[in-house]
Amino acid sequence: MTPPTPAPLAVDTAQPPERGGRAGPPKARRRSPRAPGRIRKAGLPYLLLLPALALELLIHLLPMVIGAVMSFKTLTQFFIRDWTSAPWAGLDNYRISVDFSAPVGKDLLDSFVTTCLFTVASVTLCWLLGTTAAVFTQDAFRGRGLLRAVFLVPYALPVYAAVITWAFMFQRDNGLVNHVLHDQLGLGGDRAFWLIGDNSFYALLTVSVWKGWPFAFLVVTAGLQNIPQELYEAAAIDGAGMWQRIRRITLPSLRPVNQVLVLVLFLWTFNDFNTPYVLFGRSAPKSADLISLHIYQSSFVTWNFGTGAAMSVLLLLFLLVVTAGYLLLTSRGRKSADA
Repeated sequence: MTPPTPAPLAVDTAQPPERGGRAGPPKARRRSPRAPGRIRKAGLPYLLLLPALALELLIHLLPMVIGAVMSFKTLTQFFIRDWTSAPWAGLDNYRISVDFSAPVGKDLLDSFVTTCLFTVASVTLCWLLGTTAAVFTQDAFRGRGLLRAVFLVPYALPVYAAVITWAFMFQRDNGLVNHVLHDQLGLGGDRAFWLIGDNSFYALLTVSVWKGWPFAFLVVTAGLQNIPQELYEAAAIDGAGMWQRIRRITLPSLRPVNQVLVLVLFLWTFNDFNTPYVLFGRSAPKSADLISLHIYQSSFVTWNFGTGAAMSVLLLLFLLVVTAGYLLLTSRGRKSADA
């Protein structure tokens, strides 16, 4: 007799009962989001940035490209109606600009040197005044908020209103500066001319520092908030004085902030056009002939738009090279400090 075939084992496919004793239906597996949905979600930030990129292209990049094209044309007042019909000049505008033995190139070189000296002096004084004011207002005292608000007034004022006020103050006969220096303090003999001659450089530097140092004060004040107070307390316990704490704690801690601050101040000051234009008009004295105003004169006073465009392109290339070199040096210094 053949043995009986064993019955197949029954497999219980029923789901475990839910709370309360009821058996629920089988749960469906969770499916991953569809690929198009993930793509749409990942592309949403770029879609939101698209209007800003379009405006940036329209306002900044497109005029830069047009200016670069204009620098290769003999563009004068005779082609203002249709600048695209101006004859092609090739590199002639650039040769004229960098020919330092000719009058155009020599004047451009003098303006470039004046701008470099002015920028170095202005950035140094702005950083020094801003850092000093931020350090001495770091600790709480009565009236600190009011003093900080007063320090920020030059930064909050409109540029044109502030510079026009300074232009009235620098007047020779009825200006406040000569009144204080000669009538009140009795310094010097004759009243000085501040808006013409060699003194125009110092007048321009004064206005630039006056309206620029509150920005340095604001940035350094924000950077000081990230320095732990325990470091100063530990240094005070060890017997470190105020200058030692500033040199050993404050300045090294502010190094990343100062790197960005100096770069921004440099770019703003080197490209500043509003201050000399409002202070001196369309033609600045030779000692205060900044390169931005010099390019304006070459373009809109002498009507050599092609040469002015070539000077603008050279200025842009110089600023790009300086910025890239500065960022490279600061990044290397940061890596060596971290190592």
